[in-house]
Amino acid sequence: MANKMLSSMIKEHQAKQQARKEEQERRRKDAIQAANDLTQALVDHLNVGVAQAYLNQKRLDTEASQLEHNATNFQRQTSQWMGLVASFADALKEVGHVHNWASTIEGDMRVVSSALEYAYKVEQQNSSSLAGNTTESSSPT
Repeated sequence: MANKMLSSMIKEHQAKQQARKEEQERRRKDAIQAANDLTQALVDHLNVGVAQAYLNQKRLDTEASQLEHNATNFQRQTSQWMGLVASFADALKEVGHVHNWASTIEGDMRVVSSALEYAYKVEQQNSSSLAGNTTESSSPT
């Protein structure tokens, strides 16, 4: 009977050991699954961040390209405006030169006009005084 009891105790001990091993194996598998789930969740979270960063970078690249294009157009337009302003300034200088020339011609014409008027008046006076001298000399005294 002691043998039977000892045999029964060994079988019970082996069954408990087997149950503990199975429980330990189940817990190990649960731990591995939990670690895999955590790793996958972290990778997914990181992937979302990386994808968002990629999209932001792509948008920034597009906007930078557009800004560069706009800056080039602005530079070209600025150069055109500067050319127009320079042309306008030259045209204003020309108008100033024409105005000075016209003023000079006007002054010269006034001098010529005054000289002609003076010559005409002198001629008139000479004609009058000659006419007066001829009438005086032709009248009998």
